[in-house]
Amino acid sequence: MAARIPSLTPEQFAELGRELDALRRELVADLGEPDAAYLRRVVAAQQRFEALGRALLWAGWFPPAWVAGTAALSVSKILDNMEIGHNVMHGQYDWMGDPKLNSKMFEWDTVCPSEQWRHTHNYVHHTYTNIIGKDRDIGYGLLRMVDAQYWRPYYLGNPVYAFLLMVFFEWGVMLHDLELDRLMTGRRSWASTKALRRRMWEKSGRQALKDYVLFPLLSGPGALATLTGNAVANLVRNLWAFSIIFCGHFPEGVADFTQEECENETRGQWYYRQLLGSSNITGGKLFHVLTGNLSFQIEHHLFPDIPARRYQEIAPRVREICQRYGLRYNTGPLGRQIGSVWRKIFRLALPPRPVGRSELSAIPKAA
Repeated sequence: MAARIPSLTPEQFAELGRELDALRRELVADLGEPDAAYLRRVVAAQQRFEALGRALLWAGWFPPAWVAGTAALSVSKILDNMEIGHNVMHGQYDWMGDPKLNSKMFEWDTVCPSEQWRHTHNYVHHTYTNIIGKDRDIGYGLLRMVDAQYWRPYYLGNPVYAFLLMVFFEWGVMLHDLELDRLMTGRRSWASTKALRRRMWEKSGRQALKDYVLFPLLSGPGALATLTGNAVANLVRNLWAFSIIFCGHFPEGVADFTQEECENETRGQWYYRQLLGSSNITGGKLFHVLTGNLSFQIEHHLFPDIPARRYQEIAPRVREICQRYGLRYNTGPLGRQIGSVWRKIFRLALPPRPVGRSELSAIPKAA
């Protein structure tokens, strides 16, 4: 793997792999009841927020009740998607033996079928993190998010596409496994997606029925208030999930890799790619819970199947490892990271700047 930024020696790659493997073994050996109890508390809190939100929206004709109910339901949906759904479906709690919290059996409160998300996210993204042409999370088949992506006039709409993806994020995640860009160019046939589309229709139909028909009808005279409250809660969850996920993957300074660079990758080189291809967000304890601890995206990419509540604990050790190897540990507050992401979205909407004569003269001539 001929890395571009910055390079390590084969011996350093090997030692990096040994250090991080040892840290993983330490974490696995220490898993136990405190981790299980934590998840159960989060699940209980999520259920209480949902019950409270539904009850308040029943009286949503009264504005304070609508605001409070929508806020409670928004928190419920964020917890369900981020700290519970995302982490449970990574297999972080399979060792508990609880079928309701098993990665293969869990279904979350969003339109994307869980098994399709596990394929696009757990397998494709976490295996090929930031490898151009392999990791389909780079741009989601819609955006230009790295300089190495060939610019086309289509990308002038980059900010508009990003805004629409943010607003309808759960639907974008659902459609991700269809590989729409490949369908549009004929590299994938529509017929080959029949099973995927059937499952998407089933799951999204149930979600829409629940949020926009069943619960509004149960509210009687408050049906409209419940309908709008559910829609706003879904929007809040979408905006939050998009922002946290993009801050963890696309601020300036996050590295991308070519397929050639990652051929015959060793364990240490895989860890190296995860370290440089992710970024963190600083914040308080409640903030980290609401992000599903994806504010520690670097640690998550190193150990995706370790309970996310452990990431804050090991973050100082991971940062120290980065410092010793001269690797950037990309972190910062939410405002700075999300600002960096949006500046990048706007910058990459434009064609690459032509190389000037002075810059050309600085490029060494071939021997």
